[in-house]
Amino acid sequence: MIKEYSGIAPKSDLLLIQKLCDKLKGKSFVHVNSTREGGGVAEILHRMIPFLQEQGIDARWDVIEGDADFFDFTKKTHNALQGNREKFTKPMWDHYYEVNRRNRRNVDLKADCVLIHDPQPAPLIDFRPKSGRGRNNIWMWRCHIDISNPMPSLWSQLKKHVVKYDTAIFSVPKFAKSLPINEFIVTPSIDPLSDKNRDLSDEEIHAVGEKFNIPRDKKLILQVSRFDKFKDPIGVINAYKIVKKYNDCALILAGSPATDDPEGEAILNEVKEYAGNDPDIIILLLPPDNHKEINALQRMSDVILQKSIKEGFGLTVSEAMWKEKPVIGGAVGGIPLQIVHGVTGFVVYSPEGAAFRIRQYLNDPVMARTMGQQGKEFVRNNFLLTRQIRDYLAVWYCSANKGKHMIEL
Repeated sequence: MIKEYSGIAPKSDLLLIQKLCDKLKGKSFVHVNSTREGGGVAEILHRMIPFLQEQGIDARWDVIEGDADFFDFTKKTHNALQGNREKFTKPMWDHYYEVNRRNRRNVDLKADCVLIHDPQPAPLIDFRPKSGRGRNNIWMWRCHIDISNPMPSLWSQLKKHVVKYDTAIFSVPKFAKSLPINEFIVTPSIDPLSDKNRDLSDEEIHAVGEKFNIPRDKKLILQVSRFDKFKDPIGVINAYKIVKKYNDCALILAGSPATDDPEGEAILNEVKEYAGNDPDIIILLLPPDNHKEINALQRMSDVILQKSIKEGFGLTVSEAMWKEKPVIGGAVGGIPLQIVHGVTGFVVYSPEGAAFRIRQYLNDPVMARTMGQQGKEFVRNNFLLTRQIRDYLAVWYCSANKGKHMIEL
């Protein structure tokens, strides 16, 4: 599989992956999260696991199971970590822990390296093997959420689990916290060879446009994201309404449900009501595996937004940039790491700012094309799957050797 990325990913990343895999060959590496479909974590793991397996790493991926109360709680946790005020009770915390306690029977934690993703399975650290296979393994907690300004009482509770890990990994430097364990920054990535990002023929793109009745005689503005208030779909509609006064355009809001996000349906209904009867606002709720359809929607669009008001990273930005599309993103989370303002896209702070930049792109196609081309090269050098695999392996190797002998690579 690594040969498939030759000529696409930087050669230095591929060489370092091979060297790290030689050092770690035969060792086991388990990832644990809370959903197999929906969201960037699941998308990347679908490709990362077979990649590692082909390189001689015993990689696997387990998913914890939970009931409605558990996922309601963890969604509140997610929102509170991003700064929302939420109410938590002791029974809620007890149930959260109990669900993880039950899941320890379903998840094989006996691996050389265990990487736990986000708050949902964080308490699994309490069930780290104390003897036999896996007792000396490395446990890493990976946070994909913007926790730069969390609800203090919530973070205080979650931190009790986090400090038991060997290593914590964050997406953006400002998300990192003061912890008595090793901390690393690893930005997320996209897979250029997946159905969501591979090249498509004109026929494939046209077929998707026909399937969803997308008007091809108008300029198309697109936002791809879960229907989540922090993705600001209402703000996107407001920006579109401003642009519509001057430019003939249509807006597409496309997203997929995630099994660990119980608020999605309510937000979707709110968005539909706010859109009203405007025939040029197209709202699409797609199955999580409709990757080619998302790819085609991005390729047929003229401007792509990720106007988040809170964001862990926002990989739809890199997806759009990989397709050489002009992008606009909220100045939050990991979006400013992807968008070099005025070079690979624009960051904005309001619907009015987004509308201004949309019109700038639509009225200056040469600038839009140039920034799209620069965006693709920026993604190639910073946000491809191979770079993230390289980083995870390097953090594992460094943690296992306590920072020593890295020169041997």
